[in-house]
Amino acid sequence: MMLFFLYLPAISYSQQNEPSYRFREDSLAIIKLLDTAAKTFRSGDTSAYDNCWLVRPYSIILISTADGKAITLHPDVLGKPSASMGKGGYAEASNYRMSIHADDAWVSFDEVSTAENGVKSYSHEIWMIERAGNAWKLVAASLHFYKLP
Repeated sequence: MMLFFLYLPAISYSQQNEPSYRFREDSLAIIKLLDTAAKTFRSGDTSAYDNCWLVRPYSIILISTADGKAITLHPDVLGKPSASMGKGGYAEASNYRMSIHADDAWVSFDEVSTAENGVKSYSHEIWMIERAGNAWKLVAASLHFYKLP
């Protein structure tokens, strides 16, 4: 009987601290979705960018600019070219943090965007995501741009 109690904490510990296969699969799919959205936005592929989204009545994009302005966009603008879409460049995301549930998730990360002319911008971002069938889709975002000191 004493032997059982010695092994119980070790079993519980390994089960709680070992991520499930489903979490790993979902987290990779979410990162791929975010990467696709970033690439298609910068390339100007409105159809592919629009396909990254699942517009809901509560969908919104909130942006705080590095100069202190606040911008609110409704995702109705998706699929319609904007002045900032299709300008080229690339983005590098890091420091992912996620909370994934059965059909919804949120992810935050830091991004360094490099424009086609080499100018960099920096942001902290939070994206809300929902599962539509077997695919993850973006439903809302909050982007906070900042300047390096």
